[in-house]
Amino acid sequence: MKRLLLALCAIVAAATAVPLVYQSDPERFHDMASWALRPAEPEPVPVVMLASPRETGVRQLTGRRIEIPIDRRGHFSAEFRVNGTRLDAMIDTGATLVAINRSTAARIGLNLMAKDFVYKVDTANGPALAAAAVIDSLQIGRIRLDGVEAVVLEDKSLKQTLVGMSFLNRLSAFRVERGTLLLEQ
Repeated sequence: MKRLLLALCAIVAAATAVPLVYQSDPERFHDMASWALRPAEPEPVPVVMLASPRETGVRQLTGRRIEIPIDRRGHFSAEFRVNGTRLDAMIDTGATLVAINRSTAARIGLNLMAKDFVYKVDTANGPALAAAAVIDSLQIGRIRLDGVEAVVLEDKSLKQTLVGMSFLNRLSAFRVERGTLLLEQ
């Protein structure tokens, strides 16, 4: 009983002292109480795996963020939706524009004629003629951009779709961390 009475007295004394300390020096009171006024640490962001078996290893993070692991060749490749059509593509920071070949262009609804191939471009396979195009929508996970500038090359000049800087520069961030490429819109 004595302990209970002693604890009650301590609580009453503390409750009486707090307003007195605050009234005498409010700045010192805030300094002493700042440990209790700090914001809580943010919760860790949960990671959700994509269900599509074709996007093996690609992780959709919360919001409009995605991680793409480096492949065995040292590249970042993933499945994209280009004008609603699924395509495997490699992210290429050395490519100024998204680059697709003529067969892929036809698959996604870009109908080009021989007279459209008027631009001279330098590729990893050497110089080639190209046509300018605009992709209506380019999407990976929840990241989607509309009206993406692209270049179309003949099939012999380009074997794989390249997602270049015309896509990457429109994201809020892209960076490599611990062997994965993080894309954020």
